[in-house]
Amino acid sequence: MAIPAENKRYTFADVLTWDESDRIEIINGEAYMMAPPSRAHQKISVALASQLYNYLEGKQCEVYPAPFGVRLFEEDGDYPEDVDTMVEPDISVVCDPGKLDDRGCKGAPDLIIEILSRSTQRHDRLTKFNLYQRAGVREYWIVDPDSKSVQTFTLEKGYYIAKDFGAASDKVKVGVLEECVIDLSAVFSE
Repeated sequence: MAIPAENKRYTFADVLTWDESDRIEIINGEAYMMAPPSRAHQKISVALASQLYNYLEGKQCEVYPAPFGVRLFEEDGDYPEDVDTMVEPDISVVCDPGKLDDRGCKGAPDLIIEILSRSTQRHDRLTKFNLYQRAGVREYWIVDPDSKSVQTFTLEKGYYIAKDFGAASDKVKVGVLEECVIDLSAVFSE
């Protein structure tokens, strides 16, 4: 499929007509093309998702690495043409099975992790930070491959509060998952 035309307000109905290999998010009706992630990005993503998967095995919550569509503000009764925001976080953890369907997640996941790249830093630190906060994502992690660090935020009274900062040799607690600790030495192994 061709790149979406400019000056159009897009909805999830449009997304459903696009080629699955195209990585495009829509935020408030605006389309954002996503570049393929680097090898380092993917290695970090797999390491994080693996630790989360192992911890969650046999539990109600589930972890989903990208590409996984998250329709943050979709409500029951909405049609695809009503939904103007659909993102593909690097990693999503969803604890309410009622939010999951064949197309991804309807509503805010409990945890979202974004791994920065040079082309997405501003988008992840500002646009998505504010978007996830407004949607009610309970915990948001920003992973910086260059500095080999993780910054965590938890939602308190509708606003993100910086909760933790971890470097390559640290262990960081996942606030929304009881007793889950991520070993960053396994994440930043290179």
